[in-house]
Amino acid sequence: MSRATISVSKFVGSISLGLLTGISYSLSTFTVPSLLALPSATTAHHSFSRLRDSGARHLRTLSIVSGVSFLLAYTLSPRQGRHPYLLWTASMVALSVGGDVYLTREEQSSRQRRRRGEEVDSPANGEEVRKGMERFQLGQAVRTGFAGVGFLMSIVGLWGDGF
Repeated sequence: MSRATISVSKFVGSISLGLLTGISYSLSTFTVPSLLALPSATTAHHSFSRLRDSGARHLRTLSIVSGVSFLLAYTLSPRQGRHPYLLWTASMVALSVGGDVYLTREEQSSRQRRRRGEEVDSPANGEEVRKGMERFQLGQAVRTGFAGVGFLMSIVGLWGDGF
């Protein structure tokens, strides 16, 4: 495969991983604490639901683009150009997604039970909203850590490749 295709794939993977790291960091350090300071549980619940849904969509897209780009660059590279940093970086992307999914799966299952009507609690219970936000914040912090390590690996790898 052409060297330009491989370079573009590495570049796209690095940029999308950098964006993933930045968005996860801003969600965990700026956005969620601001939502936790809202005076009303109903307002906080509504805002957090919108943030969680739109954030998940964008973060999922960036994770897929980044992981696929690094795996594609590794697959298309000639044998002597298959650097292991491409696999390690793709694995950091997978770990960032896996860590976030692991930490938020309990909250998602309780949301699904509530939608089916198994729980009759108010959807804006202040303690539940706070707990959900704190779990989301922890998940984003874990995602930021793994994605940040992957981003650093990709930058060092690109520098080592001479791009």
